[in-house]
Amino acid sequence: MHEAALIEFERVTVMRGKTVALQDVCLRIGLGEHIAILGPNGCGKSTLIKTITRECYPLIAEASSVRILGEQRWNVAELRTLLGIVSSDLMTTCTRAVSGRDIVLSGFFSSIGIWPHQEVTPEMYECAERAMALLEVSHLAERCTDEMSSGEARRVLLARALVHDPRALILDEPSVALDLSAQHELRLILRKLARSGIGIVMVTHHLSDLIPEIERVVLMNRGRVIADGPTRQILSESRLSELFGRPVELSERDGYYNLW
Repeated sequence: MHEAALIEFERVTVMRGKTVALQDVCLRIGLGEHIAILGPNGCGKSTLIKTITRECYPLIAEASSVRILGEQRWNVAELRTLLGIVSSDLMTTCTRAVSGRDIVLSGFFSSIGIWPHQEVTPEMYECAERAMALLEVSHLAERCTDEMSSGEARRVLLARALVHDPRALILDEPSVALDLSAQHELRLILRKLARSGIGIVMVTHHLSDLIPEIERVVLMNRGRVIADGPTRQILSESRLSELFGRPVELSERDGYYNLW
């Protein structure tokens, strides 16, 4: 029997208010894949992520289905223990007077920080220490996130996403608000994680976010998947010019890409 895919979307349409955010999307992402979903702002990327995490739900229609890890129905709290999520929304929510260690530990509870009713076990503390060491943020354990740089806080959030050993890491616009040095550090960390074997689903409109380990790219525009395939095949000047609505020049160096 084949292992269930991370996600399987069949003819998925999602409304955000009166707007069609996803339209007739078919997409399969296997466990352990390193994939980027690329497109301009407003193309439906974030809605796709919210549909995976069950913050958005598709319209009920014939032949339409969403399966996550092989299941169509999930207890959302249980699902979130299987996915490691880092988003700009989470970054905003987590930047407060909470220590780095408590932010990481809160990944076990899908909360922000640790609350009195939550019981943190010695095993959880050990997992948190390992995750912080992996992300090279052990020195930030006692520092509050509102006293960290954006790059430091982003790595603490990555540790939070990884603390419960998820099946996949889902990144929504990972380099937002990071300066050049912090972007470089983030790419090195993501390469380290990719080589460790965890699947990575990266959603971005910045081509420079892609790391060499991303072997598949999905292009989205106006709520639709318009291209899907191996990175080198999909990333062409003609496709990207059409995607972003202006002529672009594409450069590649050692598996990293940039647009001009």
